[in-house]
Amino acid sequence: MKLRPYQSEILAKTRRALHHHKRVLMQLPTGGGKTVISSTMLGNAAQRGNRCWFIVHRKELVDQTSRTLQSVGVPHGFIAAGFRPIYNQLVTVCSVQTLRSRAKRLIEQYGPPQFIVWDEAHHCAAGTWQYVADLCPDAFHVGCTATPERLDGKGLDKMFNALVPGPAIRWLIDNGYLSDFRIWSHDVPDLSGVRNRGSDYDRGELGDLMSESKIVGDAVEHYMDIAPNSRAIAFCCSVEHAYTTKDAFVRAGIVTEELDGTADNRFRRDTINAFRRGDIRVLTSVDLFGEGFDLPELETAILLRPTQSLGLYMQQVGRCLRASDEKEYAIILDHAGNVAKHGLPDEEREWKLKGRKKKRGEGAQPQKICDNCFGANPVSATRCVYCAYAFETESREIEHEDGELVELDVVEIRKQRKSEVDQARTREELEAIAKRRGYHPRWVKHILRARGQHAVANMERRQTR
Repeated sequence: MKLRPYQSEILAKTRRALHHHKRVLMQLPTGGGKTVISSTMLGNAAQRGNRCWFIVHRKELVDQTSRTLQSVGVPHGFIAAGFRPIYNQLVTVCSVQTLRSRAKRLIEQYGPPQFIVWDEAHHCAAGTWQYVADLCPDAFHVGCTATPERLDGKGLDKMFNALVPGPAIRWLIDNGYLSDFRIWSHDVPDLSGVRNRGSDYDRGELGDLMSESKIVGDAVEHYMDIAPNSRAIAFCCSVEHAYTTKDAFVRAGIVTEELDGTADNRFRRDTINAFRRGDIRVLTSVDLFGEGFDLPELETAILLRPTQSLGLYMQQVGRCLRASDEKEYAIILDHAGNVAKHGLPDEEREWKLKGRKKKRGEGAQPQKICDNCFGANPVSATRCVYCAYAFETESREIEHEDGELVELDVVEIRKQRKSEVDQARTREELEAIAKRRGYHPRWVKHILRARGQHAVANMERRQTR
């Protein structure tokens, strides 16, 4: 398989980084070809006699990775539940959950791998991934991800020493490697009654909220009005929410299937193949297709899950941005207000390995104040823990006047955002924009340097000292 020019460039940069670092993270937007680049690297490493692992975190990605390895002519085995174990190949596709239970025995029997590729490497801060990585301290590690960011603020710098960034989404769109997009959205839903669990919204409460009949009904109506008969994935909050959404589409006469992590391998494969053929028009799911699912013909992403995670939002919208001759543009139907929270998919973003330091007070759990004794209670409490006063149950329904999605003028949005930056004349004003948009602090230095103000600012700072 012939690599695209930018893929060859990323491959060359990653190789150069591996001359100096044993652990390198490669960032490339969804649809940019991370698995193709990784498969080429694995094939080259195996030709030199190195034992290699390609580690994924979901069963359906084992099949998908295997197809890519076959396309570049790389023989390989499997370490994954539901697959016949083959250990005698130099390249092995591994499910991280299965590998965790077998890794020690495999290393004792066959020796440790010399080269490991981690798919969706933003998960590498998790315990299971770290356990496997710690068993192979002498191997070269390459991580692949579109979004090197975790909602919990943990950095990836403990796992990786270097970051190789790929081209931006807008560059890939302008050069024909990704599909352009149109977005329909509305006001952000009222989530004030939904608790946090961990670093994101509580899925159960979010599912109850977003399953409210008007919201689900609008999702079906807007699909039929804006993207009729297109292949679509609806990203839901919970399994129950996914089934509720499926039922609403089926009642409207649209062939729809729900798919989640509890489905067996055969049902998953049959359902996805039917979706690829077009026999199924809509899939509803929670998390299963947020990462790694490769279907260029997918035209529509239906966002029904509000999230505080930029990474999750980018992974979901990225599913439909893969270029295809069958679609003029991708369609994003945002019922969750995620575009308003996180910005357009092709916005300029700067990724980093180091995690975000939580500020004092950030992440504190919300509290419920008792009207009777004014005691501070957990927000989940139904009675005051001090005086047993019964709290009134608050409704979590979302109120919409008309429930209409409106197409966003992305050209005008980009123009307004650029104008806001142009009008910011001081460092403080630029820092406020960076904080609001979630940009890396280096973005401010980049803007000042481009304006020729960086040297002046440094000189003034030295003079004040």
